[in-house]
Amino acid sequence: MDSELTAGGAYMTREAKTSFKGFYRTGARRDTAFLRTFIQFDGEGEAANARQRVIGGHAAQVLRGMCLRKNPNSSYADHDGMVPFGKLVDYAGGRSNGCTSWSATDAAQLIAMVKGNPTTLYIYPESGDIAAVAGGRSASGAYWNASCLKDIGRPKFWPRKTLEPIIAQYKKDHPAPPPQPLPICKGS
Repeated sequence: MDSELTAGGAYMTREAKTSFKGFYRTGARRDTAFLRTFIQFDGEGEAANARQRVIGGHAAQVLRGMCLRKNPNSSYADHDGMVPFGKLVDYAGGRSNGCTSWSATDAAQLIAMVKGNPTTLYIYPESGDIAAVAGGRSASGAYWNASCLKDIGRPKFWPRKTLEPIIAQYKKDHPAPPPQPLPICKGS
Protein backbone atom coordinates (compact mmCIF):
# COMPACT_ATOMS: atom_id res chain seq x y z
CA MET A 1 0.00 0.00 0.00
CA ASP A 2 2.77 2.47 0.84
CA SER A 3 4.28 2.04 -2.60
CA GLU A 4 1.35 3.89 -4.22
CA LEU A 5 0.58 1.09 -6.66
CA THR A 6 4.05 -0.07 -7.52
CA ALA A 7 4.05 -1.37 -11.06
CA GLY A 8 6.32 -4.14 -12.18
CA GLY A 9 8.71 -4.11 -15.06
CA ALA A 10 11.94 -2.50 -16.08
CA TYR A 11 13.57 0.09 -13.84
CA MET A 12 16.81 1.98 -14.53
CA THR A 13 19.11 2.71 -11.60
CA ARG A 14 20.04 6.38 -11.29
CA GLU A 15 21.72 8.55 -8.69
CA ALA A 16 22.85 7.31 -5.30
CA LYS A 17 21.85 9.48 -2.33
CA THR A 18 23.45 8.81 1.04
CA SER A 19 21.70 10.30 4.05
CA PHE A 20 22.22 10.38 7.79
CA LYS A 21 19.41 8.58 9.64
CA GLY A 22 20.68 8.85 13.22
CA PHE A 23 23.06 7.19 15.67
CA TYR A 24 22.94 3.68 17.12
CA ARG A 25 24.94 1.85 19.79
CA THR A 26 27.69 -0.47 18.54
CA GLY A 27 29.48 -1.25 21.78
CA ALA A 28 29.97 -0.19 25.35
CA ARG A 29 29.23 3.54 25.23
CA ARG A 30 30.17 3.70 21.54
CA ASP A 31 27.71 5.23 19.09
CA THR A 32 27.94 5.04 15.29
CA ALA A 33 26.30 7.24 12.68
CA PHE A 34 23.89 5.33 10.45
CA LEU A 35 24.27 6.48 6.86
CA ARG A 36 22.08 4.70 4.32
CA THR A 37 22.52 4.94 0.55
CA PHE A 38 19.40 5.00 -1.61
CA ILE A 39 19.59 4.22 -5.34
CA GLN A 40 16.84 6.13 -7.16
CA PHE A 41 15.05 4.18 -9.90
CA ASP A 42 13.54 5.59 -13.08
CA GLY A 43 10.82 3.35 -14.43
CA GLU A 44 9.87 2.44 -17.94
CA GLY A 45 6.35 1.76 -19.24
CA GLU A 46 3.88 1.15 -16.41
CA ALA A 47 6.66 1.93 -13.92
CA ALA A 48 7.43 5.37 -15.44
CA ASN A 49 6.34 7.21 -12.27
CA ALA A 50 9.00 5.61 -10.05
CA ARG A 51 10.85 8.89 -9.46
CA GLN A 52 7.72 10.70 -8.28
CA ARG A 53 6.97 7.79 -5.92
CA VAL A 54 10.59 7.74 -4.69
CA ILE A 55 10.98 4.08 -5.61
CA GLY A 56 14.51 2.71 -5.44
CA GLY A 57 16.80 0.33 -3.60
CA HIS A 58 18.66 0.40 -0.29
CA ALA A 59 20.01 -1.80 2.48
CA ALA A 60 17.27 -3.48 4.52
CA GLN A 61 18.19 -1.58 7.67
CA VAL A 62 16.36 1.07 9.66
CA LEU A 63 16.58 2.78 13.04
CA ARG A 64 13.66 2.03 15.39
CA GLY A 65 12.68 3.41 18.78
CA MET A 66 14.01 6.84 17.87
CA CYS A 67 14.66 9.56 20.44
CA LEU A 68 16.88 12.66 20.69
CA ARG A 69 20.16 12.84 22.61
CA LYS A 70 22.25 15.86 23.53
CA ASN A 71 25.44 15.89 21.42
CA PRO A 72 26.26 19.51 20.51
CA ASN A 73 29.72 18.59 19.15
CA SER A 74 28.27 16.32 16.46
CA SER A 75 28.25 17.60 12.89
CA TYR A 76 24.72 16.10 12.71
CA ALA A 77 23.39 18.08 15.72
CA ASP A 78 20.40 20.34 15.21
CA HIS A 79 20.26 23.96 16.40
CA ASP A 80 19.55 22.73 19.96
CA GLY A 81 22.56 20.36 19.93
CA MET A 82 20.38 17.25 19.64
CA VAL A 83 20.91 14.19 17.42
CA PRO A 84 18.51 11.32 16.61
CA PHE A 85 19.31 7.98 18.24
CA GLY A 86 17.76 4.54 17.77
CA LYS A 87 18.28 0.81 17.56
CA LEU A 88 19.60 -0.55 14.26
CA VAL A 89 17.19 -3.15 12.89
CA ASP A 90 18.02 -5.39 9.94
CA TYR A 91 14.90 -6.57 8.10
CA ALA A 92 16.58 -8.42 5.21
CA GLY A 93 14.07 -11.26 5.66
CA GLY A 94 11.06 -8.91 5.64
CA ARG A 95 9.30 -6.34 3.44
CA SER A 96 10.08 -2.79 2.46
CA ASN A 97 7.54 -0.05 1.72
CA GLY A 98 7.57 -0.24 -2.05
CA CYS A 99 11.33 -0.07 -2.41
CA THR A 100 13.68 -2.88 -3.23
CA SER A 101 15.78 -3.73 -0.19
CA TRP A 102 18.84 -5.91 0.05
CA SER A 103 20.91 -7.36 2.88
CA ALA A 104 23.59 -4.92 4.03
CA THR A 105 26.31 -7.03 2.37
CA ASP A 106 24.43 -7.35 -0.92
CA ALA A 107 23.49 -3.65 -0.83
CA ALA A 108 27.14 -2.61 -0.55
CA GLN A 109 28.02 -4.78 -3.56
CA LEU A 110 25.00 -3.72 -5.66
CA ILE A 111 25.39 -0.01 -4.90
CA ALA A 112 29.07 -0.17 -5.88
CA MET A 113 28.12 -1.89 -9.16
CA VAL A 114 25.41 0.59 -10.22
CA LYS A 115 26.78 3.87 -8.80
CA GLY A 116 27.58 6.01 -11.83
CA ASN A 117 26.71 3.05 -14.08
CA PRO A 118 22.96 3.06 -14.85
CA THR A 119 21.66 -0.49 -15.00
CA THR A 120 18.27 -1.87 -15.96
CA LEU A 121 16.59 -4.07 -13.35
CA TYR A 122 13.44 -6.11 -13.81
CA ILE A 123 11.59 -5.90 -10.52
CA TYR A 124 8.17 -7.37 -9.78
CA PRO A 125 6.13 -8.95 -12.54
CA GLU A 126 4.66 -6.71 -15.23
CA SER A 127 0.88 -6.70 -15.63
CA GLY A 128 1.21 -8.58 -18.92
CA ASP A 129 3.14 -11.39 -17.23
CA ILE A 130 0.55 -11.64 -14.46
CA ALA A 131 -2.38 -11.63 -16.89
CA ALA A 132 -0.77 -14.26 -19.13
CA VAL A 133 0.07 -16.64 -16.28
CA ALA A 134 -3.25 -16.03 -14.48
CA GLY A 135 -5.06 -16.82 -17.72
CA GLY A 136 -3.17 -20.09 -18.05
CA ARG A 137 -1.07 -18.86 -20.96
CA SER A 138 2.68 -19.15 -20.94
CA ALA A 139 4.44 -15.79 -20.82
CA SER A 140 7.81 -15.55 -22.52
CA GLY A 141 10.30 -14.62 -19.81
CA ALA A 142 7.56 -14.77 -17.17
CA TYR A 143 8.40 -13.75 -13.63
CA TRP A 144 7.54 -17.18 -12.18
CA ASN A 145 8.93 -20.54 -13.21
CA ALA A 146 6.85 -23.75 -13.27
CA SER A 147 8.05 -24.90 -9.83
CA CYS A 148 7.10 -21.58 -8.25
CA LEU A 149 3.65 -21.58 -9.90
CA LYS A 150 3.09 -25.12 -8.61
CA ASP A 151 3.76 -23.86 -5.07
CA ILE A 152 1.84 -20.57 -5.19
CA GLY A 153 -0.89 -21.23 -7.73
CA ARG A 154 -1.94 -18.70 -10.35
CA PRO A 155 -1.34 -15.05 -9.48
CA LYS A 156 -4.15 -12.49 -9.66
CA PHE A 157 -3.62 -9.15 -11.36
CA TRP A 158 -5.29 -6.18 -9.66
CA PRO A 159 -5.60 -3.41 -12.26
CA ARG A 160 -5.10 0.15 -11.08
CA LYS A 161 -8.78 1.01 -11.71
CA THR A 162 -9.78 -1.73 -9.24
CA LEU A 163 -7.08 -1.28 -6.61
CA GLU A 164 -6.73 2.51 -6.49
CA PRO A 165 -10.26 3.19 -5.10
CA ILE A 166 -9.76 0.52 -2.43
CA ILE A 167 -6.48 2.11 -1.30
CA ALA A 168 -8.03 5.62 -1.38
CA GLN A 169 -10.96 4.45 0.78
CA TYR A 170 -8.61 2.73 3.23
CA LYS A 171 -6.56 5.92 3.59
CA LYS A 172 -9.74 7.93 4.11
CA ASP A 173 -10.94 5.47 6.79
CA HIS A 174 -7.51 5.27 8.47
CA PRO A 175 -5.89 8.73 8.36
CA ALA A 176 -2.28 8.98 9.43
CA PRO A 177 -1.81 10.46 12.90
CA PRO A 178 -0.25 13.92 13.03
CA PRO A 179 3.55 13.82 13.13
CA GLN A 180 4.98 13.89 16.65
CA PRO A 181 8.37 15.28 17.64
CA LEU A 182 10.94 12.72 18.73
CA PRO A 183 11.06 12.28 22.50
CA ILE A 184 14.20 13.00 24.50
CA CYS A 185 16.15 9.79 25.20
CA LYS A 186 15.89 8.57 28.78
CA GLY A 187 19.16 8.48 30.68
CA SER A 188 20.99 10.87 28.36
